[in-house]
Amino acid sequence: MSVAIDFSGKVALVTGASQGIGAQIARTFHRAGATVALNHPDVGATRADAEALAAELNGTRPGSARVVAADVADPAAVQAMMATLKRDGGGIDFLVNNAAIIRDRTIAKMSLEEWNAVVDVNLSGVFHCCKFGLEIMRDGGAIVSMGSIAAIQGFYGQANYAAAKAGVQAMMRVLSREGARRGIRANAIAPGVIETAMAATIPESVRAEMLKQIPLARLGAPQDVANVVLFLCSPLAGYVTGQTLEVNGGWRG
Repeated sequence: MSVAIDFSGKVALVTGASQGIGAQIARTFHRAGATVALNHPDVGATRADAEALAAELNGTRPGSARVVAADVADPAAVQAMMATLKRDGGGIDFLVNNAAIIRDRTIAKMSLEEWNAVVDVNLSGVFHCCKFGLEIMRDGGAIVSMGSIAAIQGFYGQANYAAAKAGVQAMMRVLSREGARRGIRANAIAPGVIETAMAATIPESVRAEMLKQIPLARLGAPQDVANVVLFLCSPLAGYVTGQTLEVNGGWRG
């Protein structure tokens, strides 16, 4: 017996969807039939990348993807983005909080700007999207937010990133209680090291040491994460909420 996930008629908002994991999540939801809203912060090439992805998806199913710009660290911009999605599409069914940045430095050397920048995007940005996203989310929806293995392992030089991601994972536990009366589930995913442009900067010697810690003996692929996001938003995970699901190939450090 086959099991299919059909999101036809559903709308998914993916933050940080212009590249990497976010882009793959958007593609995966689109393949499942959803209409996707591709958020980007309008910094550097993010607008062009998001528009290229929207063109790719609309090429297979016209009108099924749109681009929405907002820096998630800016609450007014997020509120305006949600108002636009409500006005133009009636609201959303799924929210995937994927947008994140890194500013690695030891605590002794980390500037206040580096601390605040990461917390503003990676933690406050999730709060902004959840707060204003709940206002336009239909009952029975689902929220999935990206935590990280960094919140569990405490990697050297990532105090800002690890603290923010740990906060996201805790926030989803709270939100799972607050959203339950509307049938809205909230979960986090804690990916390991995923093969993205960011991971490509890892020196080979460091990569080799990482692989020794991973029982599956490989880094993750964006699709590995996207598949779990799809599952957590689907009826197959209808009794799963308030959880952090590790997607790391078995890495325990």
